[in-house]
Amino acid sequence: MIAVLGLVIGVVIGLLVAPDVPEWAQPYLPIAVVAALDAVFGALRAFLDGIFDDKVFVVSFISNVLIAALIVYLGDQLGVGSQLSTGVVVVLGIRIFTNMAAIRRHVFRA
Repeated sequence: MIAVLGLVIGVVIGLLVAPDVPEWAQPYLPIAVVAALDAVFGALRAFLDGIFDDKVFVVSFISNVLIAALIVYLGDQLGVGSQLSTGVVVVLGIRIFTNMAAIRRHVFRA
C-alpha cells in the first residue's frame, strides 16, 4: 500500500513540477521507463503468485534500468544506438506482455 501511495504522490509531483529532462538523458529515459515497467509488472506477478520479495524487487528495478541504459549507451558509442534501443524495447515488451498474461490468468482464472 505504501508503494502505491508513493507512486501516486510521485506521479502527481511530476505532473505539477514538470521537470525538464537534460538533453544527454533524453535517449535513455524511454528505455529506463520501459525497464522500470518490466520490474513493476514482474513484482505484481510475484505478489499474485505469493512469492514477492521487496529486496528482489528493488534489485530488479535498479538493475533493469541500469542495464537497459548501459546497453543503449554502448549502442550510441558503437553508432547503432537506435537498433539496440529497439532490441531492448522488444525484449522488455515481451517480458511485460508475458507478465501481464500471467497476471490476467491469475486474476480472471482464465
